[in-house]
Amino acid sequence: MLRHIKSLRLAVAFAAGALILGACETATPYQPLGARGTHASGGFSDVRIAPNRYRVTFSGNSMTSRERVETYLLYRAAELTVERGYDSFTIVDRATDRNVETRVYRDPFGPGPYRYWRPYWRYRGAGFGWHRWDPWFGDPWWGDQIDVSTIQRFEASAEVLMSRGNASGDKSFNAREVIANLGPRIELPH
Repeated sequence: MLRHIKSLRLAVAFAAGALILGACETATPYQPLGARGTHASGGFSDVRIAPNRYRVTFSGNSMTSRERVETYLLYRAAELTVERGYDSFTIVDRATDRNVETRVYRDPFGPGPYRYWRPYWRYRGAGFGWHRWDPWFGDPWWGDQIDVSTIQRFEASAEVLMSRGNASGDKSFNAREVIANLGPRIELPH
């Protein structure tokens, strides 16, 4: 009996720890890469290649969508252009990388002292109304007492050529217009 209580305590502690860690991470805000004092990893970085050419990168964490990473990259390119005294920029080269990691965790509740107890749920089937489910019949979700999760992170980078005046071309942008248009979508760290 004592062993079962210890197993249950361990499982509860594991679940509480997972909830606390999950609550802490948020999508990457618009911040420099390696910024201190924020709860989210990731951010922007830039490297000067020539007086008017930079490599700009934005890295997101596992909670940051690809759209957000690419939007923040474009915003950083515009902001950097204005900071350096230029009016417009042209994206010479760009790429978005998707890093995928698959993690497998054992079920903290199984087999354990309650190996024969599992939740009983009802779910809505596709066009067939409500169906019942339990672990002894059909078992669509409990699988093999493991949890498999796939985590993806996006990183976008671009080589940016800055110029004075209006740049022409389909990959050229007016920096101040980009800042004005994307500014409301930019989330700064708290």
